[in-house]
Order: sequence, then structure tokens, then C-alpha cells
Amino acid sequence: MIVENPFAEFRKECETILAHASKKALSEVKVGNMTFNKPPNPEFGQLASSICFELAKKFNQKPADLAAKLVMSIDKKKFGLIEKVSAVGGYINFHLNFAKFSSLTLQAVRHLGSAYGFIKTGKPLKIIVEHTSVNPLHPIHIGQARNPMIGDALARILKYRGHTVFCHYYIDDVGRQSSVIAYGYDKLGRPKPNEKPDHFVGKIYTITSCLVELNRLKKKLENAKETAPSDEVAKITKQIDEWMSIAAELKEKFPALFERLLEEIEKAKDAEEEINRLNLAYEKGEPEAMRLVREVSELCLKGFRETLERVGVSYDSWDWESDLVWSGRVSEVLQRLKATPFVYTEGGVLEFDAEKVARVFKLKAKMGLREDYEVPPLTLTRADGTTLYTTRDVAYTLQKFNRADKVINVIGMEQSLAQLQLKLALHALGYTKCADNLGHFAYNLVTLPGYKMSSRRGRYITLDEVLDEAVERAYAEVSKRSPQLTEEEKREIARFVGLGAVRFALVDVDAAKPVVFTWDRVLNFETNSAPYVQYTHARACSILRKAAREPEKADFSLLKEPLERELVLTVASFPEIFIDAAEYLKPNLIADFANALSDKFNTFYNALPVIKAEPQALSDARLALTDAIKIVLHNALSIIGVVAPEKM
Repeated sequence: MIVENPFAEFRKECETILAHASKKALSEVKVGNMTFNKPPNPEFGQLASSICFELAKKFNQKPADLAAKLVMSIDKKKFGLIEKVSAVGGYINFHLNFAKFSSLTLQAVRHLGSAYGFIKTGKPLKIIVEHTSVNPLHPIHIGQARNPMIGDALARILKYRGHTVFCHYYIDDVGRQSSVIAYGYDKLGRPKPNEKPDHFVGKIYTITSCLVELNRLKKKLENAKETAPSDEVAKITKQIDEWMSIAAELKEKFPALFERLLEEIEKAKDAEEEINRLNLAYEKGEPEAMRLVREVSELCLKGFRETLERVGVSYDSWDWESDLVWSGRVSEVLQRLKATPFVYTEGGVLEFDAEKVARVFKLKAKMGLREDYEVPPLTLTRADGTTLYTTRDVAYTLQKFNRADKVINVIGMEQSLAQLQLKLALHALGYTKCADNLGHFAYNLVTLPGYKMSSRRGRYITLDEVLDEAVERAYAEVSKRSPQLTEEEKREIARFVGLGAVRFALVDVDAAKPVVFTWDRVLNFETNSAPYVQYTHARACSILRKAAREPEKADFSLLKEPLERELVLTVASFPEIFIDAAEYLKPNLIADFANALSDKFNTFYNALPVIKAEPQALSDARLALTDAIKIVLHNALSIIGVVAPEKM
């Protein structure tokens, strides 16, 4: 018999056996749902029930006496995967028949192959995972790179679970930042890049933003000297000094580009006003503004695509924020919000009373908010009539729900308030089901010890630079470990090891915790990294190649060593780990599992012979175990988007 989830099969048998025993021994009491836990020590079996502690009060008996009574009532003839059941201290412990369980598990893995572990849901959904969505202003840097790695891993998990998944990239091209870069690009004569386009765009944005801000502050200072108090003048002067420092740094890094932009911007009558006009014109859909902003945005996106394709991240849809505005959907949402009792005008600015929505619909407990927490209002439009990001996001969310049952937004923790306000806006509009099925997958920052990134200073480490360095470092390590390989083989291995190392490192930490990115951790061939898991997979492949035979004479009853049994249990638990990762959206569980399985297999490999084990029936059983571990590691790595190599 081939089963998809071996350990679940064992648990099911334990439930059936215990239910029959309860009915027989405690016929007058209806026993509810039974839960089982894994004992801390394998001496107490592989599953344990604490049901007797719950029943003790009803019967006015000691849990230990009840446990003994239930164990005496168990029908051993019904045992399949169970070897024995014991009562210890009020717990009922179930011990596996490892010969049968090993056979069941290893045959299932080898039969199902690349499908093993991926248990399908009984309720498949259409799900949109919106991820990455870096603004087209500068290259994707390492601080933003966690988003596409997590987003892609989530999409893979949900697809393997049986859902229909669409990956969307939201292009935030409406707003002042896009107008700043378009303004600088236009002042340069809309040049063709002589380097990777997103890197080129990033330089223009940083310099333009700096020069425009300096001009604005200088004008502000002139006015302040006449009317403002001295402390306000001092504050503006300090800001100018800071921006002058940034300008000096940018001039030193990009001298020719800086001088050209400085010359052009100084010619302008009022750069700030021109940018504001461009911003307004683009939101209104004026043709010339549309051509300019789209052109420079497309340049940046071309660079993004190159970077993301390199690490195997792709999208089903690239959604332009401006299309939402021009189509009238944002205006429609605004009008509908205005018609609710939750919108008011203050100082020419349109505000959404998110707190009032939470109170009226009694949503705070549902959303995990304290009753005394007051949700800040959301600004819907500025005084000049332009909309804000979250306003447009309401229209975008409704558009996504036209195609999906569930939407998951992979966005940093710093956007938690905006995502909360977005949900409340959906409730205000009557889209309760959409609000309930909108998920914010929040993640923490990526930090680099000793390095402070600053976009406005153009001081960031791009994902491209990190990937290049990862590949070069991997090449040095592969050359040291496997000097016999050809240059072509070394380069190919270095490529998938380096890229995989970065992907794994950005996924294997719980999303709520920050990732501290250090090369010692990312490219550690000895533990807890993609190279370590990849090396373990390659080691398993090497053993199987050297054996050069099918394990046809395997006798799984000979797998008696604690290490062997632990490996069988770990392999058998993969389907349940996968289900948890999919249901609770925790891709780090897969990385943790792959690392733990690698640890156990390497300990096994160093302690026990495989090919040379005697008799051959034991050798074949260990070969079948090795093959199963290879398959499971391959499947786990595929979820994270990491290559499982046969040689390293």
C-alpha cells in the first residue's frame, strides 16, 4: 500500500485504537476529539495521549489508573503500524512497529518521488500573491530582497498544496518619487543607459532628488530668515548642511552625471513646482507626462526583470498603479467612500475615519487590536486633489478579488498600519468577505552588520552585487573542495550554490525576525545554509551512484539503529511539515526541516556504513533510506527555489 502521509497513517491508527478502547472501558462517557503529542524521549514511544488527565475529573480517578484501564482494553489484534501501547504516569504511549513503518515510509517516498510530501488541500482556492513590488526608482537592494524570496516561496508552497496561484507585481508609478526620476531623466535628454538600466535610473533618481531638495530648502531658508523664529532658521540650516554633505558624496561617486544634472536643474525656474505639475499631469493621464514617466519606469523594470529572472522569480501579471487611476477605478472608490459616514474633509484634505469603522463594525477583537488602541485616520487625497498610495490600493485590492478568492500581500512590517486601514476601508465599502480573505504577510528587515544603507545617499548594496559576490565566494569554496572539477563545472556549481545560498538565507529565518546577512552564515558549507543542504543532497546522490544497484533485497526490519529510526521518522514527517508551512504561511519551516534532515543524515553517514554494510539486506535498506532522503531534500529545496545538485 502506498500512502501519501505515513506519520498521519500512524496517528490515525492510534486514534482508532484508543477510540475503541475508550468505548469498551468507558462506555458511559462520550470521548471527544483526541489529541496526540510526540514524547520528548523515544523510550516513551512516538505518540502519546493525555486524555486520561481530562477524564480523571469525570470519573474521580487518578489519571494513571485510567490509563492502565484503557491500555488493558486495547485490542492488540488491530495493530498494524503500532507495536505496543503502554501507560506511563497517566499518559498512554504508542510505540511504532519500525519494520512496518520503515517499509511503508520508504516505499511511499520512492514511489511518489517528486510528489512526495505535497499533500493536496481539500478546498483549492484561487490565490493572488502580490510580492516584491519595489518602486521603479533604483535597483532592488539587499534590504528589499527578502520580499521576492519569501513571496516566491509562498507561491510555490501554495501551488504544491493544490491551489491555483497567480503572482502579481504592483508597479507603484504614481506619486512624487516617480515624477522626480522622470524630471531628472528628461533634463538629461532621456538618454539610453550605458549600464544595467535600473542602476542607471537609480543614480539619476538619487542625484535629482538631492538637488531638488537642496533648492527647496534654500528657498525655504530665505523666507524663514524674514518671518520665522531663530530656532526654525537653525533647523532648516541644519537640514541644508546634511543635504550638502549628501551632494558632496554623490558628486564624488558620480561626477559627470552630477554636474550635468546640477547644470540643468539650476537653469529651472522652480524645479519643485515643475515636479508637482508633472506629478499632477501624470495622475490625470496627460499624454506627454504618460510617455515620460512610463519610459523611465520601463527602463528600471527591465533591470528588475533581469535580476529576478536570475534567481528564478517570475510573475503572472505586472500591474500598473497608473492604469487603476486612468481607468477611473480609483475615482469610483473615492466616490463610494465619500458616500459612507466615515469620510470627512479637513483643511482641504480628504480623510477616512478608520477608528470609526473599527468601532461601528466591532472589528477590533477580530483584527487582534486592543480596544483602547485608536486607529489613526487615513488621508485619501491631498489638497491638490492627488490621491495617496493606500487610496489607490483599495481599488487595486478590489481588482485582485475579481480574479481570486484570497489575496496575500507580501509587504514589510512597516506597512502594517496601511494594511490595517486598507482592510477597514473594505469593511466600510461593504466588502467584508474580501477584507476577511486579505492577508498581510509581514516580514522584518534585512540588516548588514557595520553597514547603514541610505537610498537618498545612493548608499545601498544592490541585490545584483550580493548575487555576484555570492557566486564568486562559492566558486572559491568549490575550487578548494573539488579541485579535480573542470573550470566549466566549477563555474556552474558556483552559480547555483551562490544564488541558492542567498535565496535560502532570506527565507530560513522566521518572517517576524530580522535577517542578519553575513557571508559566514549564508555560505556555510558545514551547517544551516543552502550550500550545506545542497552538499548533503549531492552526498546522497554520490552514495547511490557508487552503489550502482537497486536496493531490491532491502529488509527494513534491520534498520534498528536509533539514527536510522530517527531518519525514517523525519522523512515520514515531511508531509505534515509541508501542510503546516502551507496553512500557516511559514516557508521557514521548510528550510528548518531541510537543515535538520541534513544534520541527521550526515551524522548517520559518518557513523554507519551504507554500501559496505552486512548483510546485503541491511545495505539495501540503508540505500533505500539514502534514496528517500535524497528525494525529500530535493522536494524541500524546490519549495525554496534552490537547485538540488547531484554533484558538488
